[in-house]
Amino acid sequence: MDNMNYTSQVKAMCPVKVGASHGCAPIPQEGEWTYSRKIEDINGFTHGVGWCAPQQGACKLSLNVKGGIIQEALVETIGCSGMTHSAAMASEALVGKTVLEALNTDLVCDAINTAMRELFLQIIYGRTQSAFSENGLPIGAGLEDLGKGLRSQTGTIYSTLEKGPRYLELTEGYITRLALDENNEIIGYEYLSLGKFTDFLKKGIKAEEALEKAKGTYGRFADGSRYIDPREE
Repeated sequence: MDNMNYTSQVKAMCPVKVGASHGCAPIPQEGEWTYSRKIEDINGFTHGVGWCAPQQGACKLSLNVKGGIIQEALVETIGCSGMTHSAAMASEALVGKTVLEALNTDLVCDAINTAMRELFLQIIYGRTQSAFSENGLPIGAGLEDLGKGLRSQTGTIYSTLEKGPRYLELTEGYITRLALDENNEIIGYEYLSLGKFTDFLKKGIKAEEALEKAKGTYGRFADGSRYIDPREE
């Protein structure tokens, strides 16, 4: 480059030709092996997990990137009440930006910023969920990750040495009762699917009926010797 500045020591050196020309390695993107030389060469649906400095909360960030531009964003947070509002603002700040712009954007919360950094490291190396999916995943794949009811997959379990574990919430939903055997070991549980419960209410079904319709059991729940409310007993 003509406008490049060199030190006098480098200027005094004789030129030596670079023989080998090693280009960048190809990465898997949306069913093809591609070369990523510019931001617009980046494509894929992938995830990043981040945390704040005191590690009181965490964020899972999922982005669907087409031609380097974020077309879809799913922001999921846990552990911090304020982070949910940060996620609301970050969802507006992310879409429409290139992945490089998003990396250099204040996404309100340290955990979300860190998740963006980790996601960037994933996607530029081709480590995406859609790496081997022809034409990638359509816009809307983030909603499919949430499943029916569009609720995040969360697990909340509390345990003490003295009193043992309490399942509070699992993928199926809000845990209402634990089934214990004769040794007081958990052999199953009853849960309430909050997504289904809300949908039933929206359809006009009475609360008591909706509550029963939205319940389910897992494991050997029916074989329990006793049943406890994990939040009260």
